[in-house]
Amino acid sequence: MPDEEIVPRVEEIDFPGKLTGTLEQAKDKLSAIPFFSVKLNGEELSIAKVESRNIKKKPFLFYLINIKSDGIHVIYSIAPDTSEKVRRLYVIKNLASILSMINDSYQIDSVKFFQYIDSSVDDVLNSLSQSYSTLFNKYDSLLSEYREIRRLNLELSSANRNLTIQTTQLDEEDKQLRAQLKALQTYSDEALMAMVQDWIVTHNNSIDITEFAANYKIAAPRIEQILDKMVSLGYVELKS
Repeated sequence: MPDEEIVPRVEEIDFPGKLTGTLEQAKDKLSAIPFFSVKLNGEELSIAKVESRNIKKKPFLFYLINIKSDGIHVIYSIAPDTSEKVRRLYVIKNLASILSMINDSYQIDSVKFFQYIDSSVDDVLNSLSQSYSTLFNKYDSLLSEYREIRRLNLELSSANRNLTIQTTQLDEEDKQLRAQLKALQTYSDEALMAMVQDWIVTHNNSIDITEFAANYKIAAPRIEQILDKMVSLGYVELKS
């Protein structure tokens, strides 16, 4: 059995008014509003907006404003799962916006219109429970905190990007300095033999390999190799 089609409830409102210009003038101004359908049918100007459609493409949420020389007739739908009081206020707000655009061509009865707005606002305010008001205040507070946290997050993200760039630069500089240090600490055989000879001369013709290696930060096995080479070349003599 197919699901029953959900049909919105429809309400109607009438307001007395007076045409001070022409409906054609009003139509020209309202035709500039996007998403509205504006049609002039004889002595009636119709402004329609379809906000949503059902699965069969039929209008679901909509409002229709019919303007005549002596009054305005408003028809609008209310979804089953929404507040009729809020919906009514929303439609009235849009009607006021439309009327403000054609105020030089049409004048609504301000007394009845303002009384209706006042009643609609009261209905909405009275329907708000204390718990809802408290919840809204908390929401408003959390929204402010969220915006502040988001601002700080953007600042921290920017700072983090800068630190990442600086870290990359420092890493590169460290690699270069290490390479330079390694080059300075790497002696050729000739240079090292000269250093060993100077050491022997200044240390009473003796050399402590461990002390020499620690002093010049050179591996002890290499010092031993250099000494062996110097002995083989006759540069130094080993004492028995």
